[in-house]
Amino acid sequence: MRITNCHIVDVFNKEVFDADLYIIDGMIAGYGEQWFPAAQEVVDANGMYLVPGFIDSHLHIESSHLSPSEYSRLVIPCGTTTVIADPHEIVNVCGLDGFDYMLQATENLPLSVFLQVPSCVPCTPYENSGARIGPEEIEKRINHPRVLGLGEMMDFVGVCAARDEVLDKLLVAKNAGKMIDGHYLGFEPRLDAYCAAGIATDHECATAKDMLDRIRRGMYVLMRQGTACHDLLNLLKGMNDKNSDRCLLCTDDCAAKTMVEIGHIDNNVRMAIAAGVDPITAICMATVNAANCYRLDDRGAIAPGRRADFLLLSSLDKDFRVEEVYTAGQHVASGHKYLASVSRTSIEKVSGKMDVKGLNAKRFELKLKSPHVRVMKVNPGSVVTEQTDAWVDLDKNGIWRRNKEDIVKIAVVERHHGTGNIGLGLIKGLNLKGGAIATSIAHDSHNIIVAGDNDIDMDHAVQKLIRMGGGMVVVKDGKVLDCVQHEIAGLMTDLPGEVVAQKLASIIETARRELGISGGVDPFMTLCFMSLVVIPEIKITDMGLFDLKKYDFVPLEIEE
Repeated sequence: MRITNCHIVDVFNKEVFDADLYIIDGMIAGYGEQWFPAAQEVVDANGMYLVPGFIDSHLHIESSHLSPSEYSRLVIPCGTTTVIADPHEIVNVCGLDGFDYMLQATENLPLSVFLQVPSCVPCTPYENSGARIGPEEIEKRINHPRVLGLGEMMDFVGVCAARDEVLDKLLVAKNAGKMIDGHYLGFEPRLDAYCAAGIATDHECATAKDMLDRIRRGMYVLMRQGTACHDLLNLLKGMNDKNSDRCLLCTDDCAAKTMVEIGHIDNNVRMAIAAGVDPITAICMATVNAANCYRLDDRGAIAPGRRADFLLLSSLDKDFRVEEVYTAGQHVASGHKYLASVSRTSIEKVSGKMDVKGLNAKRFELKLKSPHVRVMKVNPGSVVTEQTDAWVDLDKNGIWRRNKEDIVKIAVVERHHGTGNIGLGLIKGLNLKGGAIATSIAHDSHNIIVAGDNDIDMDHAVQKLIRMGGGMVVVKDGKVLDCVQHEIAGLMTDLPGEVVAQKLASIIETARRELGISGGVDPFMTLCFMSLVVIPEIKITDMGLFDLKKYDFVPLEIEE
């Protein structure tokens, strides 16, 4: 194949040059010097820019709500040709069966999917998950050719405290010659110990100072812009010509709705260019920088001997469009239309994961010893919560009753082992009135999480999720107003991506319209992070209310 009439973006010299590109057997042969033989197929690029395929350096496919084949169908037209995926969501629910499902479901896609073996299943010992993955289980999968290393090490406390089981996991990756991804939210003195353990990346930077601290210690910074977390613009303030090669782009958690509406890594590149980043530098962040970080020497650049994963862009300005997409020399998207076939993988071993015992409306009663309580405060556009306090109303039996203040109940229902655990707390910032919302997507152990202002609606919402096998639901006055089924581990569905995006938009609109949830808060994306105890400041699990600063459970009541 010969691509002619194109402007090739050189990510090594950071320049653009004009040449024909020759491709054979899915690999780049060269730039069309006179001694090349005649090509069997000639493609006229019509003066467009030819750039390497984009690489998402860290994500969870499960967060898209889509099966891997449907995920590929949405991101390929956006120009994403390679992803580094940590499947710790489905592994927390299904164990190695979940990991094997992801391997099988990503085997023959036009999208190159590399996996990391999850390092924190469960994420912490402070919740019940569906599985436990230790060093022995990691060792069983770490040497697969599409496994790049160990997934994000969220237990930074365990790393810095040199806990044996945590260090044993790190050693499995080191002994296999594989890399280790990071997830650090501690304080600077402990960052030295975290980096010294061999952890190479971090996607949890929120400020330019965070970013510079990581780069100074030799880490790669994965600038995140997804559905829930919007860190890219803040981090770009710390990037310059001297450190840009340590900067990558990632989405982390990106829902189908977001991809349909604004794109994927292409959106992140456009945002960087709009913020003043040189277009070729922005493209490097999405291509060669990621390839260098993850030792993917066969891609990330338009150069002889590399995979023919490339895009044709309309321009290099902030409004560019991805017009054509090729992976391994195959034309897989044109005019934002997916050209490849869509496959389906058996979900027999990863469906029906609902084992809830002893559930009824009375289980959601919140009996308090004092009306002075700790409250989780939601920050719009962020998954970070603040710990605040409030005085609430109690009936004569000490049972919480909603007053006029914007505080409602939140509960986490254990769904993996039938323990009957329900963690109860209070949350502020949803502006929810007269009903309940619930989801089986609750990072990272994915128990059922529900928020509401009355016990009956909360119970109805959870019961509906159990019958569906997982998903999302809105309930008001004892009636289900809207729902989306997620039959794959309670996390994903095989429905087409556009249908899922439409359903997600519908259920969010229903929650806002019928329950009054604030327009500044994505109700379900926010709710599903309220149990993630490795993100500040206060979260809730099926075992109770957890304070990250104290790294321990705290009572709901505040002692006077």
